[in-house]
Amino acid sequence: MMKWNETNLLLALNAAEVALWSWNVDTNKIMLDRRGCDLWDVPENQEVTFEDLSAHIFPHDLDRVRAAFAATRAIAGRYEIDFRITARKKIRWISARGQGSDANIFDRNMFGVFLDVTGRKQAEEGNELLAGEMSHRVKNLLSIAAALTTITARSSTTAVEMARDLSHRLTALGRAHDLVRPGPGQSAQAALLGDLLTVLLTPYDDTDAFAGRIRVSVPRQGVGEAAATHLALIVHELATNSIKYGALSIHTGTLDVSCVDHDSEHVVVVWTERGGPPVAQNPSTGGFGSKLLTRSISELGGSVEMNWDGAGIIVTLQMTKAALMA
Repeated sequence: MMKWNETNLLLALNAAEVALWSWNVDTNKIMLDRRGCDLWDVPENQEVTFEDLSAHIFPHDLDRVRAAFAATRAIAGRYEIDFRITARKKIRWISARGQGSDANIFDRNMFGVFLDVTGRKQAEEGNELLAGEMSHRVKNLLSIAAALTTITARSSTTAVEMARDLSHRLTALGRAHDLVRPGPGQSAQAALLGDLLTVLLTPYDDTDAFAGRIRVSVPRQGVGEAAATHLALIVHELATNSIKYGALSIHTGTLDVSCVDHDSEHVVVVWTERGGPPVAQNPSTGGFGSKLLTRSISELGGSVEMNWDGAGIIVTLQMTKAALMA
């Protein structure tokens, strides 16, 4: 059987990166081994006090650690406390572990270990951040879905029509979020405006009759997660109207989506339909689709302008670049 001598124990401690401490309960002096001194950035072979070490403890954790240190001897059994320290201009998470109620006290000295748990804490913080982000995202999507359900019901005349329109709108949101969803270990990232518009319009250009009739030509511009949601609703409403009444309702019609930078703060997207059936000048725009369009574009810090001429409809969408990146 393997015998655990001092050399073997030291090898094991070094392999586990464990720092040792001892505390004299009468003098309040603390001794650290070499790894402990390096961890706390204090001189080797020198006794220190809790007050000496407290100068390195993160200010927000100091009162909690001070109270735990004062109660150490009254604790029954093992104890553990995690806190942050600052050493060599770096913040580290430390786990202090020991035995309370004077258990195993030797020559008035109590013993324990310090572990550098910075990696574990960073992973926990990352998981908490991701969980919070996902919770926030799910709540937003559920709120949007609930609102869409309510207002789609008001604008539909039959259950079949409601189910179809609601399904299409939710699908548009899903396609937009596919582009901005984070990958493993990543936060939400911006999609490119051209990619987003192309993905959103693909379902309206995926048959032989429609193939190649939708053209997207925009400069490189990022679109954030929140903006992608609003842009998806805008594109879906415009495309749905085009399928029902505009250029995409017949095989000769075309749709061009272009983008113009008016200045450093704004982006202008121009939706131009040509070759569709004749449209009355400035038809009524008081329906739900128009209200949703106006509401969504306002969330992007902009405005919408519609112009009907003899050749078709031209929709001008003005948005701020800051809102698009949100």
